[in-house]
Amino acid sequence: MPAPSLLLASEAALIQPEWLEEWIVLDDDEVLVLNKPGWVVCHPSKNGPWSSLVGAVKEWRALKRVHLVARLDRETSGLVVLAKHRLAARNLQMALEARSVTKRYLAFLEGVMTDPVTVDEPIGRDPFAEVAVMQMVRPERRGQSAVTHYQPLANNGRLTLALVTPHTGRKHQIRVHAAWLGHPVVGDKIYGGHPEAYLEFIRHGWTGEMSRQLRWPRQALHAFEVTFNLEDGPRTWQAPLAPDLQDLAKIEHLPLDLPVSGSVEGRTADL
Repeated sequence: MPAPSLLLASEAALIQPEWLEEWIVLDDDEVLVLNKPGWVVCHPSKNGPWSSLVGAVKEWRALKRVHLVARLDRETSGLVVLAKHRLAARNLQMALEARSVTKRYLAFLEGVMTDPVTVDEPIGRDPFAEVAVMQMVRPERRGQSAVTHYQPLANNGRLTLALVTPHTGRKHQIRVHAAWLGHPVVGDKIYGGHPEAYLEFIRHGWTGEMSRQLRWPRQALHAFEVTFNLEDGPRTWQAPLAPDLQDLAKIEHLPLDLPVSGSVEGRTADL
């Protein structure tokens, strides 16, 4: 298993085949579902095929092509869904386009959130930000509609562990809405109040100054569950909380043995 120090480097390390084996949630004729760590880039990068999840899977399985259906930002851990052929990709993509997909995340948020809250605020690019990818809540004509539900599970007086359900799929949606609420995701270099930390990280990796500004080396956000409602019935996958975020929960004395209930067929699942 890769060392936690990989979270501290500005460039993602090369993925090893044995790591991919450890990350498997489901591997069948149609899809490969992986539990991605919070240092892995999904899309191919300049550093060769083994520097990204898509490239590494293609090399690992000797595939000409894989279809990335459900992707994550580099620093978000959890479920990534890759289709192995065009028909499988088409079926999953149709569910996405029909909004027949439910995604649920676990997030560590700054501050204390005691009541559930749904944010219905449009999101668009921040035209004044130094960070080119930075988004913001914007007036309706300048932003795209975005809805996110936050369900607090536990808090320690400083941080809140929340179950988050985005009802739309905008760029950085969970992180933007959390910051707008005044509860940014722990370790968020862009929306945690210190956007210059992101640029510094890109240049130099994790530094002592960042450790004073941010509680954690990466954004404490994990894609916990995804359900695709397909013609032949729902398909649901879950991924246990990433080991580094389990460490964060222990350090902050936040319980992880809480049942998570909600939108998926009334089931419950332990974290």
